[in-house]
Amino acid sequence: PCRDFLPRGSGIVTRRPLILQLIFSKTEYAEFLHCKSKKFTDFDEVRQEIEAETDRVTGTNKGISPVPINLRVYSPHVLNLTLIDLPGITKVPVGDQPQDIEYQIKEMILQFISRESSLILAVTPANMDLANSDALKMAKEVDPQGLRTIGVITKLDLMDEGTDARDVLENKLLPLRRGYIGVVNRSQKDIDGKKDIRAALAAERKFFLSHPAYRHMADRMGTPHLQKVLNQQLTNHIRETLPSLRSKLQSQLLSLEKEVEEYKNFRPDDPTRKTKALLQMVQQFGVDFEKRIEGSGDQVDTLELSGGARINRIFHERFPFELVKMEFDEKDLRREISYAIKNIHGVRQVTGLFTPDLAFEAIVKKQVVKLKEPCLKCVDLVIQELINTVRQCTSKLGSYPRLREETERIVTSHIREREGKTKDQV
Repeated sequence: PCRDFLPRGSGIVTRRPLILQLIFSKTEYAEFLHCKSKKFTDFDEVRQEIEAETDRVTGTNKGISPVPINLRVYSPHVLNLTLIDLPGITKVPVGDQPQDIEYQIKEMILQFISRESSLILAVTPANMDLANSDALKMAKEVDPQGLRTIGVITKLDLMDEGTDARDVLENKLLPLRRGYIGVVNRSQKDIDGKKDIRAALAAERKFFLSHPAYRHMADRMGTPHLQKVLNQQLTNHIRETLPSLRSKLQSQLLSLEKEVEEYKNFRPDDPTRKTKALLQMVQQFGVDFEKRIEGSGDQVDTLELSGGARINRIFHERFPFELVKMEFDEKDLRREISYAIKNIHGVRQVTGLFTPDLAFEAIVKKQVVKLKEPCLKCVDLVIQELINTVRQCTSKLGSYPRLREETERIVTSHIREREGKTKDQV
């Protein structure tokens, strides 16, 4: 049986990531991580709970949040599979959305699609130029070879008469290693009218079989085929990633066994050992911190940007974004320059080709002041990332909570001390 429980509508509907775990089971029910004691058997209630839980964290006025909703669906009709439904990329903020909504959503999406073990479903509407697809652009950033990206083309039934997406679906226009699959979903009118999913799938099948441009590839199109391909691709993907996962686990096991050997002859009361251990840990902290800022290192984060990479992004993306947001009216600026020149000359007649130094300085100072807030905001973001990096680097001192606490306190207070001087300099 088909189940319809994901909220649909116009505008931005998915405002938090939804991690959907499908688990094969003899009985059918759903449960949320935030209310684990309750088992949902009515899937309309599941939809209502997703909407209510979204509003609880993001408010009711289009706000967004990177905190995921975890939903498990147990059913005899599913394969064991985890799907993540992410917000669509929004360019213009509406309602309670922040000015940098596009940046925030992109950061959120990158957290999930950067994982080497995940498959990316890059969804693009057919009535939009494929070259402008944000989904494909972002997928290319993290998967340049296209090894784990599947293209999905929607709204094929809404294309202008006389046009079709045949070249795209035949993988000729912007080729992807795993190709493209076309689907025709229910319209908003169908959803409002509670059109049955089975009827929608039958209508989709009829569309592909009767359309002259897609008739020859109807068997490779549609939602059921997408499900089949996903199942097949995922199986292959797991098969491909298992060897590297096995070797990674084996190397971890070997290092743990080596560590156990070292502790066999350990004499905790030996003062020389204590001093040496302390020095080694402090030294290691310094090395780890430098590696996280400068790049490279033994533990490279593949889930999100951190350390030097995030600081780099702050300077090269976030900071310019804040500067671009600044506005000024040229007419007002010209008027101000004119008044400044006249005020400096006083009763004397304004002559000469060049702007007087004092007038130039007064105007420039006034404009430079506008840079203060974005610059200080940039400093705050960098400081925050440095402190996060310190916390990440002290994780190796977990066995010594007091040493960890003291190391964090000393380094953080030094950073805070330099923060004041940095802001003065800026």
